[in-house]
Amino acid sequence: MTEKLKTTLDGSTLIMEWTFDAPRDLVFSAFTEKDHLEAWWGPAGWETEIKQFEFVPNGVWHYCMRCLDPAQGDFYGMESWGKAIFRSIDAPVRYAHADYFSDEAGTISETLPGSENETTFEALDGKTRVIFRSDFGSAEAVRQVLEMGMKEGFTSQLERLDHWLAVNVNT
Repeated sequence: MTEKLKTTLDGSTLIMEWTFDAPRDLVFSAFTEKDHLEAWWGPAGWETEIKQFEFVPNGVWHYCMRCLDPAQGDFYGMESWGKAIFRSIDAPVRYAHADYFSDEAGTISETLPGSENETTFEALDGKTRVIFRSDFGSAEAVRQVLEMGMKEGFTSQLERLDHWLAVNVNT
């Protein structure tokens, strides 16, 4: 079976690619509208609560993912806070943002790696290829997030988005 999440490393930059069976405008809105994000963001068994969402340059996205699945063992009950700051937006083609681990107050973690990201949406005959470029500043930081299970969690999250898009593509 071919892995749907294509990944490559280029020094401190992790590049991931996923193709969705949905039109670009819908996929873009799934990534850029608060209600849509809350419906699918986070790995399976987790829910996301967005505390702040301003999809404008210099706008902030502050959220919490919570594990609600007792079958996930030590992760059950865990909270993971994140904070993003949007850098630029060219709807529906791309947006760029800084992404950080944070706490409930929005204070950015000084111990966990942050990244500068660009997300690009390519229209492909009713489908959409999304390319995620994340520069973590060092190869060590990329290794750290990969060891934390970032690729597996992101794959699960994108699978949730596949399902959400299938339900919403004709609504």
